[in-house]
Order: sequence, then structure tokens, then C-alpha cells
Amino acid sequence: MDSIRKSFMEYMKKTVSPYHAVEAGAAMLEAAGFRELSMTGPFSLEGGGKYYAKLHGSSMFAFTVGSGSPERQAFHIAAAHTDFPCLHLKPAAELAGKGYLSLNAEVYGGAIRNTWLDRPLSLAGRVVLRGTDPYQPETVYYDAARPLLTIPNLAVHINRKVNEGVELKGQTDMLPLFGLASGKWKDPQYFLDFLADELHREKSDILDFDLYVYNAEEGMLLGAEEEFFSCPRLDNQTSCFALLHALIHGKCSSGINVIALYDNEEIGSRSKQGADSALLTMLLEKIYAALGLDRTALSEAVLRSFLFSVDVAHALHPNHPEKYDPVNYSLMNDGVVFKISISQRYTYDAEAVATAQLLCEKAGAKFKKFVNHSDMPGGGTIGPVISSWLPMKAVDIGVPLLAMHSARELMGIEDEEHLIRLLTEFFS
Repeated sequence: MDSIRKSFMEYMKKTVSPYHAVEAGAAMLEAAGFRELSMTGPFSLEGGGKYYAKLHGSSMFAFTVGSGSPERQAFHIAAAHTDFPCLHLKPAAELAGKGYLSLNAEVYGGAIRNTWLDRPLSLAGRVVLRGTDPYQPETVYYDAARPLLTIPNLAVHINRKVNEGVELKGQTDMLPLFGLASGKWKDPQYFLDFLADELHREKSDILDFDLYVYNAEEGMLLGAEEEFFSCPRLDNQTSCFALLHALIHGKCSSGINVIALYDNEEIGSRSKQGADSALLTMLLEKIYAALGLDRTALSEAVLRSFLFSVDVAHALHPNHPEKYDPVNYSLMNDGVVFKISISQRYTYDAEAVATAQLLCEKAGAKFKKFVNHSDMPGGGTIGPVISSWLPMKAVDIGVPLLAMHSARELMGIEDEEHLIRLLTEFFS
């Protein structure tokens, strides 16, 4: 497990935006012999084949095809999301005043805002440039890859009630500081000048950008026995890495293994690249068409298939145990969490949970069943969304975190290994 732990930590350094998460995943798949396909053309598949496809830059699918009879193929699917709560730059990003250069940003997702203050921050995402075809502009990925920004706190001498809890407004309190007006960037469009300089392009070539402010701090082990891992973006890159690793190392002899990594879960999944879209249905249709099977066969296969929705869970907080169910709670390094919700905020099916439990036992993976405090409904996942499109048995699982949606989250490092064991068994 030492090599897996090292690979996981390296992966976490690279996944600084949904686009970079897809690129990091594609690199892992390419190194394992997966072949890239285009969703805009027919698939050519063979038994034992390994394939992947990128969708709109920030989502991706990957799958393997078993060598068994096509008529008996069913799907083992695991899904996660590539996005994370953060800040996102607005199109006119310059906000200058009183000698300072700031950037105009908005909060993306349900971030714990005060955790973004006084940290080294950076920028990553994609920039769209002028090309020869209006329908096919040039797109480049960008990562400043260095501490570039910060959001300074207001001193306690000026903000006397700060320790009583102060609301942070997105338009006034969450604006990253970029530099001083006395520095190099003096033009009113100083951010565009900076971006053009970074990309070695003319400013007039930049048509638009999709750039995220991310925490530039790297992850680190901590605790009395280095049992914890503190890192930005654990939600939900822990799941993306586990899915990629398990698909690559699963021993698929029959059936079709699929992973789906979606963007936009943190804002509801209702986008062309989100889980609440037809993308996964389209993929399964194309796979079955390539195998010479019709929609009736696909519908039957879906009903006998299985889905893991893989997203992080809540670990019991040591200072606030009253916020959790008195017995159905999760501890760090206690294994994979089965997230159960009778209201279907997480997918729930008793037979599916039993299957997940048996797979854990077979894989030697620890697990724990989690239910939210009855007076605190908790968040949702992509599991119920996908299940509404593809009615198959499904379970919501993940590793437990503290400080979920903080700029820096905390997990038990062993839990990632238990999640990988379970998913590798699922894909075998």
C-alpha cells in the first residue's frame, strides 16, 4: 500500500481544477494501456479492451469490456465528481482601488468561506483563445502553479466581533488580492495582461476563461502516528483516484466496468457535463451499439447492473458528537462508509447495501454504516441523480472527512486504501 499512498499524494498535487483532474486521470489511464475514444463517433470495441473518453474537458468516462458473451454483459459502474467548493473568476476580473489590485471572484459551491482567508492561493482552469473556426476556438489549460493570491483577514482590532462569528459576503469579503497598483501591471485590464503574459499570447486572442482559485498548499500526513492526511480538495478527489486505480487494477473477465467522473456536483449537477445529464446513458448506448446489441438488451442489462456513487462522508467530530446520530456514525481509519438515507438524499436499497457489505468482506476492506442525525438532513450526492436516469441497484459510499468543504480537509489515510480494496474487488 505504500506505492498506492505515494501515487495518491502525487495525484492530489495535480488535481487543481476539474480540467486538471481529467488530465491527471487520462494520464493514469494512458499509462495503463487505455485507448481514448471520441463520443462524437461510433465506438470500435473488442473483448478485453480498455477505453476512455473526455467530455467537455472537465468530465470523463473510462471502461473495460469483458471477453464473455455480449448478450450477458451487464455494467458495474462507479461514479464520482471532479469539482470542489472554491472561488471562480468573473469575466471582468479586475477590481482596482486604493493602490491595490484585486480580482473579481464569486464563491463556487458550499465553501466554508472563512477557511479561505490568509492562505496562499493560486489559479487554474482553462482559457479559450481565438481560432480559425468560431465553433472550434482554441482551448488551453492553465495552472499558475505557485502562490499568487491571498484573501487577508480584517484585523481583530478593527473587527472586534470576529470571534463571535462574522458573515463573509462574497462580493466584498472574498476578493483575492493580486498585487499593488505600483507594480508591473498598470493597465486597467491588468489581469488580462497578466494572463496573456503567462500564456505567451496576445491579449486580443483571449476570448474567455474558466479559472478557479484554489488552495496552493500541498497535502501532508499528520497525527501522533501520521494517521491523518490534511489536504485541499479531498472532496472529491479521494473518490476519483480510487475509481481510476480500481478500474486499472480490477481483473475484469466478463461484464463491462465503467467509471464516470462528473463536473458540477457542488452546484447541483444540472449541466451538460454533470451527473443530471444524458451523458452516461449515451455512453452505455454507444457501448451496446458497438457490441451489436439493441436498446431492449441495454434496458435489460441496466436492470441487472450495479452502481457505486462514491463521494466523501462525514467523520464524527471530536468536539461536537451531538451533531451526529448516537450510534450510526463514522470514525476516521475505520474503513469505507456506507451512506444511508431513507429520504434518498443518498441512494438506499437494503439488498444493494448487503452486496456492498459482502464485497467488503471478500476484499478485506473495513466498512461502517452511516446515517445523518435525524434533525440534520445533510447534503446530497450524484447517486440518486444517476439512479433516476438508470434504474439499477446503487449504494452511496466514500471515505469519512472532517472539515468537509473547507479550503483544507482532513481524512484518515487508511480509509483510502480500504476504498480502493472495495472498488478493485467490485471491478474484478
